[in-house]
Amino acid sequence: MRVRVATTALGITAALLALLALPACSTDTTGAKHQTPASARAGEPTDAVHKPAELSSAALESRLLDQSDLGSGYLPKPDRPTRHDYVTVIDCPALSELGGDAATGGTLTFPHKAKAAFTYGDSSSEISEELYSDTANKLSAGIGRIFDAMTGCPTYQLVAGGTPIDITTQKLPAPQRLGNQQWSQLLTFSSAGRSTVVKQTAIRDGNLLLIVSGAPALVDRHLGKALAKATATG
Repeated sequence: MRVRVATTALGITAALLALLALPACSTDTTGAKHQTPASARAGEPTDAVHKPAELSSAALESRLLDQSDLGSGYLPKPDRPTRHDYVTVIDCPALSELGGDAATGGTLTFPHKAKAAFTYGDSSSEISEELYSDTANKLSAGIGRIFDAMTGCPTYQLVAGGTPIDITTQKLPAPQRLGNQQWSQLLTFSSAGRSTVVKQTAIRDGNLLLIVSGAPALVDRHLGKALAKATATG
């Protein structure tokens, strides 16, 4: 089945497609399902009863990692111009069933959000951080549905602006020691003889959702630091 969606609403996948210009990265490919507490899988997240206040976009912005947090060698990545091409999703029923924007991650329309992206070294490696805030239930359901759909097909294809992109997905062990719920996946993008490996890990902590994407080594290096700053109080 083919689903056509505008690239202006790609959400998670848009950030990943932007990394296609990078050279291939290597990482551990030992797969496992993303980890979610059994009580949360059965229904409401166990911490949802606390219902902490949602954070504003301005508050989220102040909790993003910056150059001083990352260390030397990191530079802010300029925003890419908005594109109006169409993307076709091919041979992935799990994505197609969500339909429209959701098929490529466009359902991350939480009311409060902030994002930062950086290049490292000679700009061949990148890392991006996204923060969202909403109720625990909405964050859990939204990101869980996206990750389940994106990893529902081991292989599928996107055609972006006429360019075919072969994608393989693999669930990875999630860092259970962090936050209330965790998801992690490895994506390999192949196009025009080049391959790019992207790791993406999402952590929900109460009413806050953190997503770190990019070169696997950089994600592993900065994930804990990003969560610590995002959830710091006082």
